[in-house]
Amino acid sequence: MGTSSDTVEIIVDEERMAGTFLAPGSKVPGVLFVHGWGGSQERDLERARGIAGLGCVCLTFDLRGHIKNSERQQTVTREENLRDLICAYDCLHRHPAIDTRAIAVVGTSYGAYLSTILTTLRPVQWLSLRVPSLYRDEQWDTPKRKLDRHDLAQYRSRFVPARENRALMACMQFRGDVLLVESENDHLVPHSTIMSYRAAFQNSHSLTHRVIDNADHALTDKTCQQAYTSILVNWVTEMVVGARVGRGVVLS
Repeated sequence: MGTSSDTVEIIVDEERMAGTFLAPGSKVPGVLFVHGWGGSQERDLERARGIAGLGCVCLTFDLRGHIKNSERQQTVTREENLRDLICAYDCLHRHPAIDTRAIAVVGTSYGAYLSTILTTLRPVQWLSLRVPSLYRDEQWDTPKRKLDRHDLAQYRSRFVPARENRALMACMQFRGDVLLVESENDHLVPHSTIMSYRAAFQNSHSLTHRVIDNADHALTDKTCQQAYTSILVNWVTEMVVGARVGRGVVLS
């Protein structure tokens, strides 16, 4: 199936974010990609093109304050980036080609963390989280760059009960389908953080947990990148595309 590609500007708090729509020619599910801290939509575009080819409208975009060496990176907060994500979701929701009841969110690291909170503010049917980071609820309006990294590392090194964290509480309330992807050699998001997320999804319709062997947080190895792409595309095919033809799919 062929796809079209159109650039879009998403305006939030009088600032502009660049995004790219990739869409097939008929009404289909929507998929929103959310990159990690310091990243950009560039890493998501190739996977989005592949998933759009399966018959989905995909939106990738750049969170504010993530351009390297940008002054804005020193001041952007989690609250601002959550508003970015909400605006991007609403932009996707308005696209005339999508079924608004069938929206998936694919988040990575910091973007995955924000994506869980999004599910309490907007309807999400499918949620994919790759190496989701975790932050204390405190200092929500403190610039992300100024959070204590040593304190975060300690926080992530232990199991965090869902009721003690906003993002994990969002996971507990989520009733859709979930893909949770872990990197075996992740120095930023350890296994304990992944297990905090996994334990929180008590009410999800299905939960699929995959570990990419020998992978680091950023998937610097090309083989690991390909492994993640395969995991994601297969899950989207089962969950999102399968829903178009009325198949109920539950993975374990």
